[in-house]
Amino acid sequence: MSEIPHAVELTVKPEVTAFFDEPTNTVSYVVKDPRTDACAVVDSVMDIDYAAGRVSHGSADKIIAFIQANKLRLDWLIETHVHADHLSAAPYIQQKLGGKLGIGNNITLVQDTFGKIFNEGTEFQRDGSQFDQLFGDGDSYRIGTMTGFAMHTPGHTPACMTHVIGDAAFVGDTLFMPDGGSARADFPGGDARTLYRSIRRVLSMPGETRLFMCHDYAPNGREFRWETTVAEERANNIHVHDGITEDAFVAMREARDKTLGMPRLIIPSLQVNMRAGELPPPDATGKRFLKVPLNIL
Repeated sequence: MSEIPHAVELTVKPEVTAFFDEPTNTVSYVVKDPRTDACAVVDSVMDIDYAAGRVSHGSADKIIAFIQANKLRLDWLIETHVHADHLSAAPYIQQKLGGKLGIGNNITLVQDTFGKIFNEGTEFQRDGSQFDQLFGDGDSYRIGTMTGFAMHTPGHTPACMTHVIGDAAFVGDTLFMPDGGSARADFPGGDARTLYRSIRRVLSMPGETRLFMCHDYAPNGREFRWETTVAEERANNIHVHDGITEDAFVAMREARDKTLGMPRLIIPSLQVNMRAGELPPPDATGKRFLKVPLNIL
């Protein structure tokens, strides 16, 4: 893996505004260049009433309203990975505000795996072409005057990326807050040992680096939180603080994962997010449907 030239960017401090979606415990971010009106959106949420079979865009509209009210220019919509617990609103936001949509280049592995699980057929493209940009490890991109770097951090999924922008890193599901530990590694393509190595790579960045989580579940009833630092994680993360060995982490993670149920929205989320947030295509009558594979996941 290539190294992220992070130290040279520590003096750049992007303005980060969080939008917390409590139904899915997801945090979306607007990341603004402090020197221009350019911004990026990380991990947006499309609302779904699963029982009613209806999607809506109230959460995304809050982000759009913030960007418009502050007269910002949207350069990028970033997905840290193919989420299994919420649906992406990226194409909806892109339609309203523009910008390029990017994800890690291992999206093709995820598309191949779940294309088969959901029996999508040959019409479903598994080459990542639904996205504007597929990031490889160490790839860079611009948000105004800021440089963003894509760091491949697999383990939770094969396509997980941490995006390092100035002194801020958006870790997706690779890490949780120190009292939350780490994400599961038992989805198809996940691996606990790979996850440990990805986490240690993130925690090799300077201690003052700000880390922004994609989720928070308020363990032990505390208030929701989603921002920490490399130093705080290294000192206090309950799963991977300094001194926890790779073998100890793998044993803990694999045992813990066996006790977890599937995320409530995994079926719609994967079908939508592997399509870059687009709903499945309509049938001959113009209706759209999600599939429920039986005895597979």
